[in-house]
Amino acid sequence: MKHGLPPAAPGLRIGLYGGSFNPAHEGHLHVSRTALRRLRLDRVWWLVTPGNPLKDRGVLAPLEERMARARALAADPRIAVTGFEAEIGTAYTVETLRWLVRRRPTLRFVWIMGADSLATFHRWRRFEAILSLLPVAVIDRPGHTLTAPRARAAQAFRKARIPEAEAASLASRPAPAWTLLHGPRSDLSSTALRERGEAGA
Repeated sequence: MKHGLPPAAPGLRIGLYGGSFNPAHEGHLHVSRTALRRLRLDRVWWLVTPGNPLKDRGVLAPLEERMARARALAADPRIAVTGFEAEIGTAYTVETLRWLVRRRPTLRFVWIMGADSLATFHRWRRFEAILSLLPVAVIDRPGHTLTAPRARAAQAFRKARIPEAEAASLASRPAPAWTLLHGPRSDLSSTALRERGEAGA
């Protein structure tokens, strides 16, 4: 099965939401819809990774299975699910984003992540390069509202943070630029779903 890039016309504002999606759940939808609305995005692409270098691959369901569930859950014409990283052979987010920027220079990308991921963002391969490559939107998560701004990556790029009230302009700004979006939060997590045995629900 091919996992090519979703079609996109030049100039579209596209949020990139990467993860294992093991499994995809309503929390992923919540983050995506928040980003679509608050950032005035045209699309959100779910980048279903073959495997996260920072996570245990022993509990990882097959890529095809994770993508199928993600597509069934998304059911929104503005959200596209792709597993193209498996085809291009990138192991790290920074490699994936560089590949995308080179091959789709007319698209306006924004990297989307949860505030829980921001806490460990400094452990990602070349996190500084990611923040310097694309604007970043951080979506608030339960338990991280107050700690997210103090994360090491957030502190390293504190001068690049833009006010939440200006979030709609993020996709048009040159990197580095990032913002933290507050509002209704979802406490769902793929790990919790697996532990409760709900992955197949």
